[in-house]
Amino acid sequence: QAASSLPAQHAPSLSEVLTVKMQNDEGRIVDLYLPRKCSATNRLIPAKEHGAVQFNVAQVDEDGRYNGEFYTFAIAGFIRNRGESDACLNRLFHEKSLLTFSK
Repeated sequence: QAASSLPAQHAPSLSEVLTVKMQNDEGRIVDLYLPRKCSATNRLIPAKEHGAVQFNVAQVDEDGRYNGEFYTFAIAGFIRNRGESDACLNRLFHEKSLLTFSK
């Protein structure tokens, strides 16, 4: 009879498990791992790919001083292995108006 006085616990459903988010002490939702996408091909970059690179290109004002803004680019290892990263970066920089091809 003592066991029947305890509240019944239920196993969480699949939808409850999938909606659980990582939260810090302030209640903000944080994730431990955010997958990256290759800026040139939009393919996901696996966590264990060691040939991939990611870098930030700073925005500067007319005097050449950093203004706090930047663009982030990620290039997958297979693009680098094929030797196409230079051409891909030129295209990406041109799309962001960071590079011009005029003479």
